[in-house]
Amino acid sequence: MKQYLDLCRHILANGHYKDDRTGTGTYSIFGYQARYDLNEGFPLLTTKKVFLRGIIHELLWFISGSTNIKYLVDNNVHIWDDWAYEKYKKSDEFNGDDMKQFAEHLKSLPSDDPFVVKWGELGPVYGRQWRNFNEEGVDQLKNLIEEIKHNPNSRRLIISAWNPCEVDQMALPPCHSFMQFYVIDGKLSCQLYQRSADIFLGVPFNIASYSLFTMMIAQVCGLGVGEFIHTMGDAHIYSNHVDQINLQLTRKPKALPHMKINPNVKSIFDFKIEDFELEGYDPYPAIKGAVAV
Repeated sequence: MKQYLDLCRHILANGHYKDDRTGTGTYSIFGYQARYDLNEGFPLLTTKKVFLRGIIHELLWFISGSTNIKYLVDNNVHIWDDWAYEKYKKSDEFNGDDMKQFAEHLKSLPSDDPFVVKWGELGPVYGRQWRNFNEEGVDQLKNLIEEIKHNPNSRRLIISAWNPCEVDQMALPPCHSFMQFYVIDGKLSCQLYQRSADIFLGVPFNIASYSLFTMMIAQVCGLGVGEFIHTMGDAHIYSNHVDQINLQLTRKPKALPHMKINPNVKSIFDFKIEDFELEGYDPYPAIKGAVAV
């Protein structure tokens, strides 16, 4: 996608070197916006293969309200393993397992096993805030959909994952922290504010995830799709991802794929992985990069 590659070029040309929490170091800018017309195709990077199954499972996990990685590891999605493992590794119960062994142990146990309940838990991260904000029964997602259906002109079509009361209890405070929806001419658009944007690893996931989320909400509300607007605060390329970004910049973007969603699903809470089919995805090979925890 041209928008993504333009962002990469902009950071490489204008970014300032900045130390960060992980100790890795970044090239960073502050404030950037990209727009994706969802009628032109599904915005999934073609300059490297992106793990779409993981994106969909993570989104379904958010929607369910879960904050335990058990569902993800059961489905061989390991994008959140690092944060659960780091917490376990620092505990008195740590027995020397590496992260892969830790995930396999979680997978082998029932969901109510004490080890899973304790060490698979990430704290009140996205799913909790979307579905039970501040543990006070505020289901922001349910309320959002009802408001879109009955008051589409509202300027309060918002979900916030940033909760100052609970942010210190989270394994990772929300990077994609605030979203607002907008209806015009029978089409739904979404603007995401992302406080921290890892351009190589995270942002391709975020673009696809929130674009798909917009499509799903539009379907259950009887609307067409408009734009996904991605507004970033600290947009950064980690110092150990510069070569990977430069490799992508040598690759010419290919035509965007198209996402087909099962039209029979009428509730946001009823979607399953089988309800999504991507057509025409022909990416360049995947590019590996270490996650900064």
